[in-house]
Amino acid sequence: MLVSKALHIIFVTSWFAGLFYLPRIYVNLAMVADGAEDERKRLLLMANKLYRFMTPLGIIAVGLGFWLWFGYGFTGGWLHAKTSLVVFLILYHLYCGQLLRRFERGENTRSHTWYRFFNEVPVLVLFVVVFLVVLKPF
Repeated sequence: MLVSKALHIIFVTSWFAGLFYLPRIYVNLAMVADGAEDERKRLLLMANKLYRFMTPLGIIAVGLGFWLWFGYGFTGGWLHAKTSLVVFLILYHLYCGQLLRRFERGENTRSHTWYRFFNEVPVLVLFVVVFLVVLKPF
């Protein structure tokens, strides 16, 4: 089980790296000046590659999390709260994919400032999840 726990931590960390960086690319995409098509294409390429790379990382992280949950038989309110936040992160990840498709179609309606705030969401979730897992407050 310790190997599974170590792998879970590695894949969660890797997935979060993508969740932190992809919206940062969106900040830059939202700031691309009209007519700077090369810059736009380069950022879209980066975003697409990152999204395709981080999706399997998230799937493996969640799969290992379920493995640990059922293997250890964890219980308690903290686990329900953590699981709810993981579901939220999955939805956040999928929404990032929708935003990417909008950028590709040239349909972005959000400002770079909005993406700067959007970019902070996974950081806040990570703080709460780590404290829930370590402290198991309820």
